[in-house]
Amino acid sequence: MSRITMAGLTLCVLAGCSATSRDPVYASFSREAGSLTDTGDFGYATMNNTQYQNGEKQYVYDLGQRFATEVMTTVNFAFNSAALDAGARDTLREQANWIRQFPEVRFNVYGHTDKVGNSQYNKNLGLKRANAVVNYLVSQGVERSRLEALVSYGETQPLIVTEGKERRNRRTVTEVSGFVAGHPTVMDGKYAEVIYREYVRSGVPKTGLSGIQGQDFVTETGASGGS
Repeated sequence: MSRITMAGLTLCVLAGCSATSRDPVYASFSREAGSLTDTGDFGYATMNNTQYQNGEKQYVYDLGQRFATEVMTTVNFAFNSAALDAGARDTLREQANWIRQFPEVRFNVYGHTDKVGNSQYNKNLGLKRANAVVNYLVSQGVERSRLEALVSYGETQPLIVTEGKERRNRRTVTEVSGFVAGHPTVMDGKYAEVIYREYVRSGVPKTGLSGIQGQDFVTETGASGGS
């Protein structure tokens, strides 16, 4: 009986260890920093850490927040349709005007559907909607190489949780995704030119003088200088 009990305990311990080792949080303690963001691609965690340390991740996040604040990032669609109506085209023209200001930045377009219909059909429909948006942005002067159409159908990311038809779930969302690799205004592979200038300026030492102002050097005759 003792052998059987010990064998059972051993199997339980091994099973527990196996389950624990599959836990991403637990496993991250024995891996490099940032491994929780690792999706299996070699070097992804290291790349993520590098982007955080050199400021690229933060700038992309800040730029994404600015984009979402200054223009509408979402357009909606009629039921079972990937056609752009007049309202969608107006929104996309505003998006294109904003995107053209930042030639060093890439964007993703995510397509969504509502929950009506099977998942595979909705996945294809969501991708058609994303591609329709990309094609329209390209027609407005945005380089296709800076746009990527992705699909995330309504079953996984609905705005309104419902089994029925819901226009707000039938949408695309445009988001900042990163920098264009090798673009001439992306300096040192770290910053876009617009942020690089601020970075250089921040390295200029401030004056060590304190408590003395320009008027302290003015003489009685109004001339500046020594006695």
